[in-house]
Amino acid sequence: MAQAEPAALVDYMRQPHHPADVVVPYGPAPSQIAELFLPKGRGPHPLVILLHGGCFLKQYEGFAQTSALAADLAGRGYAVWNVEYRKLGEPGAGYPGTFQDVGAAVDRLRIEAPKYDLDLERVVAVGHSAGGHLALWAASRGRLPAESPLRVADPLKIGAVVSLAGIGDLQGQGKVFALPCGDDTLDRLLDTAHRKAPYADTSPGALLPSGARVVMVHGVFDPVMPPYTGRDYALKVRAAGDLAKVVTIPDAAHFDLVIPTTPAWKRIVGIIDSEMKALPR
Repeated sequence: MAQAEPAALVDYMRQPHHPADVVVPYGPAPSQIAELFLPKGRGPHPLVILLHGGCFLKQYEGFAQTSALAADLAGRGYAVWNVEYRKLGEPGAGYPGTFQDVGAAVDRLRIEAPKYDLDLERVVAVGHSAGGHLALWAASRGRLPAESPLRVADPLKIGAVVSLAGIGDLQGQGKVFALPCGDDTLDRLLDTAHRKAPYADTSPGALLPSGARVVMVHGVFDPVMPPYTGRDYALKVRAAGDLAKVVTIPDAAHFDLVIPTTPAWKRIVGIIDSEMKALPR
């Protein structure tokens, strides 16, 4: 039986937006919002923080597209916090704004949790591509340098991260990321022209150990972040003393991982289920 072709960017981009149960602004900018998708039944609800990709660039959107994943996960019993953030091309994006947005959105869950019976002891972050990086970074915020403007006193703890074709080491894997996203994208994001140590508080690889379990998921045919990048980052995570594994999905490329009708997504749901069950109760 012939296999279907891997999904393309156009397949991902044409997914319709799914309406959330609640839309929460966490700042004044139009992109400083998060959507909460709630499962049926009584809580406390295990929580998935969902971070879209798109090369950190405004033109690739991402927030509307990941709403399809959020709706799917809510139908499986999870509360889902689908996060939007300022991207390059929007005022205030880059360093420190994009990172502060993600941190603020994650920490906002402390305010929302009592209203919607969210279980903040069972939190898994799931991010795709650039969002995979942001998910790994969000789980590492307890390791931020004291002098960093990204540091907060008590960041919300994330128990596990499922990175879908994400970049974990901005310095070590930056050239791989530059090929599809543009040679200057990371320089713009991190303000490398004006900062002496631009990776020290922005690269998850510089903030280990985070204490979070890590799963690096890649499609075997992914030309954007090939499977070896996840393997290399998992080795770095393990060397720092954290738990990490790599899952390579056959017959899948970069976008199969974030379309809920694909076999790849069904596999990822199983990974999310396993990671959630592994968290201490």
